[in-house]
Amino acid sequence: METILYMLQDPNVQWVLIGTILLGIASGVLGSFALLRKQSLLGDAMAHAALPGICIAFLLYGAKSMSWFMIGAAISGLIGTYCIQAIIKHSRIKEDTAIGLVLSVFFGFGIVLLTYVQHHGKGNQAGLDSFIFGQAAAIVGTDVQIISVIAFILILITFLLFKELKLITFDPQFAQGLGLPVKWLNGLLMTLIVGAVVIGLQAVGVILMAAMLITPAIAARYWTERLDFMVILAGLVGGISGVVGTLLSTLSRGMPTGPLIIMAATILFIVSLLFGTKKGLVPKFLKQWKVKKLVSRENILSSLYELTEAKLKESEGREMGGFSYQEITKTRPISSINFLTVLKGLKREGAIEVLENKQVFLTEKGLELAHDIVLKNRLLDMYLMFESKFPISDWREGSMELMEGPKEILDELKALLRDFGREPKGLFLYRKKKSLGPTGFHSTMKGSEGRL
Repeated sequence: METILYMLQDPNVQWVLIGTILLGIASGVLGSFALLRKQSLLGDAMAHAALPGICIAFLLYGAKSMSWFMIGAAISGLIGTYCIQAIIKHSRIKEDTAIGLVLSVFFGFGIVLLTYVQHHGKGNQAGLDSFIFGQAAAIVGTDVQIISVIAFILILITFLLFKELKLITFDPQFAQGLGLPVKWLNGLLMTLIVGAVVIGLQAVGVILMAAMLITPAIAARYWTERLDFMVILAGLVGGISGVVGTLLSTLSRGMPTGPLIIMAATILFIVSLLFGTKKGLVPKFLKQWKVKKLVSRENILSSLYELTEAKLKESEGREMGGFSYQEITKTRPISSINFLTVLKGLKREGAIEVLENKQVFLTEKGLELAHDIVLKNRLLDMYLMFESKFPISDWREGSMELMEGPKEILDELKALLRDFGREPKGLFLYRKKKSLGPTGFHSTMKGSEGRL
C-alpha cells in the first residue's frame, strides 16, 4: 500500500491514471450502444482505420502532436465507417464482410505509411509504432487535457441524448415514426464511438481498442437488463480496469499499460460471466438446480400419491401401503442422487416415512401436499385440453398459480376432471378410511377433497 501511495505522488503516474480512467468510462458507456446494436466489430474497424490518419497527420504537420493525431485518426475513422456503410448499402456484401474488408485495407495502408514514416528523417522522433499496441506511459499533461475534454463531451452528449439513442438502438422504425432524425442520430452515435476509439489509441493501441470498447459493456450485460444501469456499470468497469491496469504496469517495470488494462477488464468480465445476477453461470445453475429439485419433489409426491391411491382402491380403503424406490421411480424416472436428496427433504418436512427396508409411506401431511400437486397438474391438463373454452391466461407458462384462478373456471375444470374420471381420490379414500376405522368401506366415491 505504501508503494502504491508513493507512486501516486509521481505526476506522470497521475496523468496516466486520469487518462486511463476517463478512457475506460467513455469506452464503457459508448461500447454499450455498440454491443446492443450488434456492431461490436465496428469499433475494431474504426481503430484499425484510424492508423492511416495518424500517419498522414504526422506527414502533414511534420512533428508529433496529439491534437493533430486525434484529428487525423477521427477523420480516417469516419471515412472508414462511411466506407462500411456505403459498401453495405450499394452492394450485396453483408456487414461482417464489409467490416473485414475495410479493416484490412485501411490497416494495410496504415502499415505502409508507418513504414515510410519510420524511414523518414524524423521517423524515430515520431514514435508512431506505439499507436499499434499503445503506450500509456507516453501520455503527458497536455494529452490528458485533450482526452479529458473529449471524454467529457462524449459522455455529456450521450447523457443529453440518452432517450433518443436508446430508441434508435432498440426500435429505429418506431423512432422514425415519431419524427426523430434517425439517420442523423445514427451518424452522431458512430461519431461518438469514433471519438472514444481515437482517445484510446495512445493508451491501448489500434489492436486492443476494440476490446476496451466492448469488454466493459459485455461485463455489465451480465448484471442488468436495463440500458441505463448497463451504461453506468460499463463505465464503472472501464474506469476500474483503467485504474488496475495502470497501477499494475507501474508496479511491474517494463509491463505495457494497455494490455494490462484489457486483462483487468477481461478478469472483471469473467467474474461477471460467473456471478452476474441476470445472466451469470453460477446464478443460472443455482436457479436450474432449484427448479429441478422442485420438479423432482412434485414428481415423487405425485408418484407416491398415485401408488397410494391405487393401493387404497385395491384394498377397499383398508391399506395405504408402502412402496420401494423402484416402484416410485418407475412412472417418473429420476436420477438416484436427486431422488435420495429429495427424499431426505420430504422426510425432514414430515411428508413421508422411510422404513429400514427402504419402503416409503406418505404421511397424512404428505398425502395432503401430494393431493394438491396432483389436483393442480390434472386441472392444468384439462385447461390445456380445452384452452379455447377459457379466457386467455398465462397458466401455460406457469407464471400464474392455477389454484388462485377464478372460482368459476376452477369449478368447470373440476367438472371436466369428474367427466373424464381423472379426479384424484387418494385423500378422499384416506379420510373415509380414517373415519370408518380399520373395517374400511364399500361405496362409490364421489368428489375430491383438498384445498378446493
